[in-house]
Amino acid sequence: MEKKRYRELETIFKGVASHRRIQIIDLLDKQSEQSVFDIAEHTSIDFRTASEHLRKLTLAGIVMKRSDGASVRHALTKRGRDILKFCRTLE
Repeated sequence: MEKKRYRELETIFKGVASHRRIQIIDLLDKQSEQSVFDIAEHTSIDFRTASEHLRKLTLAGIVMKRSDGASVRHALTKRGRDILKFCRTLE
């Protein structure tokens, strides 16, 4: 593997290196197109904390953002669905 690929994999692993981020991924699998407010409410975390988790998930390519007027909606990418599928095999 190339050095660039190692860095890319590090970003992906750091993207899911939190139980809250895994919880957010699971939520978005069940209820796609959620706003930060919706995600914070469903996971019982602070708005700013949810926003930071979503930023890290987006940087890792696990979550994508879509503007919807005044709000931003979040959904899983293919990578996000694949990671969630992998997580579920560990149960």
